[in-house]
Amino acid sequence: MAQSLSKILLHLVFSTKQREPWIVPEIRPALHAYLAGAVRSFNAEAYRVGGVADHVHLACTLPRTMPVSKLLEEIKKSSSAWIKQQAPACHDFAWQAGYGAFSLGQSQLDALIAYIDRQEEHHRKRTFKEELVEFLKRYGIDYDERYIWD
Repeated sequence: MAQSLSKILLHLVFSTKQREPWIVPEIRPALHAYLAGAVRSFNAEAYRVGGVADHVHLACTLPRTMPVSKLLEEIKKSSSAWIKQQAPACHDFAWQAGYGAFSLGQSQLDALIAYIDRQEEHHRKRTFKEELVEFLKRYGIDYDERYIWD
């Protein structure tokens, strides 16, 4: 091929450090918009960003020239600085070191967007820990529970 073409759809999930409820409703919409913009700054598409007080979900594409780990490193670093600047009460804010990255097909994108849109409702019944472990099992990812949580 004369050019490189790709469209890798991802469901990214990451938490605040120690799952502290830093993402208060007053800053949540602006943070989600910031994260979407951060993803787009790497020539990727951000289809949806959502979450609750202690974690976020992103439905996005992977930039053609960037590994998943670098994308997460960059958006977490810049959004952490942004939160501290926007909300001085959050001067101790930090994201957890790790993340979950799950692949999906184009036919699954609408369902993922709907899932992200229902996060508040979803987390009235289930914790983030339960949710993440369910994803790990669904995707067949081996894990050691001692090392999932910081």
